[in-house]
Amino acid sequence: MMNLARWKVILVLLATIFGLLFTLPNVLPAKVRDSLPAFMPKSTLHLGLDLQGGSDLLYSVDTVALRNERLTNMAEDVRTTFRDKEIAFTDLAVTNGEIGLRVTDPSQYSTALNVLRQSIGAAIPGAPGGREVSVSSGDNQRIRIAFVPEAFDADVSKAVDQNIEVIRRRIDQMGTKEPDISRRGKDRIDIQAAGESDPERLKTVIGQTAKLSFQLLDETVSQQDLASGRVPPGDELLQSTDGSAASYLVKKRQIVTGEMLTNAQSTFDSQTNQPVVSLRFNGIGGRKFGDMTRQNIGKRFAIVLDKKVISAPVIESAIAGGSGQIHGHFTVETANDLAVLLRAGALPAPMKVEEQRTVGAELGADAVKSGTLSAVVGLALTMVFMLAIYGVLFGGISLIALAVNAVMIIGIMSFTQATLTLPGIAGLILTLAVAVDANVLIYERMRDELRAGRNLIGSMEAGFSRAMGTILDANMTHLLSAAIMFSFGSGPVKGFAWTLAIGVLTTVFSAVLVTQVLLAWWFRTARPKTLPIA
Repeated sequence: MMNLARWKVILVLLATIFGLLFTLPNVLPAKVRDSLPAFMPKSTLHLGLDLQGGSDLLYSVDTVALRNERLTNMAEDVRTTFRDKEIAFTDLAVTNGEIGLRVTDPSQYSTALNVLRQSIGAAIPGAPGGREVSVSSGDNQRIRIAFVPEAFDADVSKAVDQNIEVIRRRIDQMGTKEPDISRRGKDRIDIQAAGESDPERLKTVIGQTAKLSFQLLDETVSQQDLASGRVPPGDELLQSTDGSAASYLVKKRQIVTGEMLTNAQSTFDSQTNQPVVSLRFNGIGGRKFGDMTRQNIGKRFAIVLDKKVISAPVIESAIAGGSGQIHGHFTVETANDLAVLLRAGALPAPMKVEEQRTVGAELGADAVKSGTLSAVVGLALTMVFMLAIYGVLFGGISLIALAVNAVMIIGIMSFTQATLTLPGIAGLILTLAVAVDANVLIYERMRDELRAGRNLIGSMEAGFSRAMGTILDANMTHLLSAAIMFSFGSGPVKGFAWTLAIGVLTTVFSAVLVTQVLLAWWFRTARPKTLPIA
């Protein structure tokens, strides 16, 4: 105790300064924070949904739509493959979650089966036969193509993970800080956006698939054929949102897609001053877009978003340079939202809302007040207990260590940009209440050593050294519990676990090292003959 290592003193000072610097922005008004010097930290704690208010949305991946989309794309591959191989077929369609067709020439039936089994589907580890789809024969030269269940489950799982990343990019570009996006079960995604008070706009930005494509219109089919439902095999009839027509017949071939975009911004048209979305393509997209416009001057093409035509302009001249604009009935907000969707990318799988919950800001403010009051009451009771049992000196030193512990917890959470939730406040209160346990163990061990006849220095050193094992054991169990809750929990449970884990580490540091430094300084200054806790 008398020969305290200098590194311990330096470490305590640095930890305390760190905690104070990163805790300070949380108690300063926004204007004062903005005026701080550049080297000063300005980040604050992020309040969770239950404290700040916001929107909570539970989505599920539409597995039926995903299956049909995959099968539709696969059916087009089958059509192309059979045409290349000159295999005659008919009745190609997607029905009841599978592809069906009939080979018209019986002599080509075996060849058709072999071609499909070799060319359709990718190898999937763990799937029967290592294939993504199964190809089976039927009566009257019919062939059925269906997903292998294990392969489709893997496809769904991958789509959920990809959707989460796209959703995170979309919400980040909306300006919402630290959204909590987590997976729920096999095909569900829970989204908590603290501070986002408009759940409908959030649903619009999150839930829209945003699959963009540029496709040529087919203006060779008569209105009579369309009215009777006669649509050519390579075409599709899509609804329109541009106000000029109810629907358009477009070529299925997607010449340029949203994956080829490098940027999308909400701007204003130079001639009409109306909101538009300006696009820039990558090298491949720019070249394809330029070729399409050069080869089809005088014709119309469709800008398709999620199977709806949002614009169908006439190609007046070749458009080179890899850029273009989307004109539509946009407002500034809808143009910005579309730009956000296109920049973030399309959702790999469509989703539907299963549950929606909105927490008002007033309710969050009430939770903050209740949590603050609970923390103040808990700290006050802890102070009374420590001062009553161990006196002003030893009790006061333990309270100083507790204060250092508190600013370190808040400082670390602010530094890591952690989200503080109501259960997190409970974890903070629990941590601070339990933190003095280490001081109690140390002080009681000192008392035992004094009663056993050891001198003051020996008693103080034994108090720290012999209590250390018990302190570490107790806090290791807390740390393991926090790790388990953080790994398997979600949302509020993770918030509680994260706060508890930080608190365990800072508790061991402050209760042992800070207390030891303060007691050593007191002993070397006062040169006492007895310990006030004896």
